[in-house]
Amino acid sequence: MELLHAIRAYQPWNEQEQRDQNELLRRLESGEDLLTRDNLSAHLTASAWVVSPDRTRVLMAYHNLYDSWAWLGGHADGEGDLLSVALREVREESGLTEVTPVEEDIFSLEILTVDGHEKKGRYVPSHLHLNVTFLLEADPEAPVRCKEDENSRVGWFSLEEAIAASSEPWFRERVYSKLNAKLRARSEA
Repeated sequence: MELLHAIRAYQPWNEQEQRDQNELLRRLESGEDLLTRDNLSAHLTASAWVVSPDRTRVLMAYHNLYDSWAWLGGHADGEGDLLSVALREVREESGLTEVTPVEEDIFSLEILTVDGHEKKGRYVPSHLHLNVTFLLEADPEAPVRCKEDENSRVGWFSLEEAIAASSEPWFRERVYSKLNAKLRARSEA
């Protein structure tokens, strides 16, 4: 399985990524169905940290479900190529037609908790998103639009503004700050 190989080969940035990588590998190696939402306790998702070519801005969407500005991404829904999932989700959620990977390797790993909620009139129990993040690039001058059933706004933020825009403390402190630190480290290398 290519995804399993990619997650094994990934070099964690910090303790959170190391521990989440171990859990992702444990679940993938167990043969548990993680590619579909049929697994009500945990399933694979792909997210994108979409940056401008000069790496000073990031694209965020105001997600209705979470009532917060957030990165873009979504469920694997049976697709094992999570980079393709991330690209598809960015196009669907932002209307961007031109978005490309900065590189095809995994940029970050996270296990995210999702509280129980209503979606399309049905209750979805609390569960985990076993998330793989990719670094993508797009032109901040390209037109964007929201996907009304998921988000109400889409916009570009400076790296610092992107963190501040989120109303979710864990994402601000543990995810978006980490992604920006990793982005800066790559720019300095």
